[in-house]
Amino acid sequence: MAPTFRPHRLQAPFATREALVRVCAALAARQLIAGQDGNVSLRIGSDRLLVTPSGFAKGALDVDDLVEVSLAGEQLAGRHPATSELGLHLAAYDARPDVHAVVHAHPVTATAFTLLGESIPDGVLAELMLTVGTVALAPYAQPGTAALGNVVRLLFRQHDVILLAHHGAVAAGRSLQEAHFAMESLEHGARMIHAARQLGRIISLQDAACDALREARRGARNGSASDAAFMENGND
Repeated sequence: MAPTFRPHRLQAPFATREALVRVCAALAARQLIAGQDGNVSLRIGSDRLLVTPSGFAKGALDVDDLVEVSLAGEQLAGRHPATSELGLHLAAYDARPDVHAVVHAHPVTATAFTLLGESIPDGVLAELMLTVGTVALAPYAQPGTAALGNVVRLLFRQHDVILLAHHGAVAAGRSLQEAHFAMESLEHGARMIHAARQLGRIISLQDAACDALREARRGARNGSASDAAFMENGND
């Protein structure tokens, strides 16, 4: 018997739904996803998420295609089933109360690192250290399963961006914009590191420089926490 989905009217304001659809279109335009790849979610209440639907090309979504679910994964509104990767998103919100948005994509170069058993090297690109932080590498777990959520839950407590072995990447942010930009920065940094490797040996930053960058990132994040909350309420 096919599952029944509640046709209740979406509660998220039109501007909020439009912002999420724009992010999906941007991910597709930058070739961070293809076809039906990827999924995005946004916290719109204390126990309510706005998420992308399953089986849709994310670059061509309409605002009325989106779905609302609870933090327990129960579908609350929407005419389509929620993304099959919902467990991945729920794991991030469960691990981090400061997370208000999650972006899952398949960035080509960054994901290619995982096929070699590697994450993105830390201590190499200053901008990446400031905007993304240390990138974790999660061991392989089958997409769309509870195992994948279990794998990333602990990693999210210490990281904002996680590479998923043989799969893709997931970024958590305090706003939709922050999670989206983190995914773009991850792939941009991966491309630069790949290009550098073609030219020769990569030289890492000195420890003191790395420590200063990490401290600057902590300070910037602490200072902008209220701004992120403001942006999350549809003001970005």
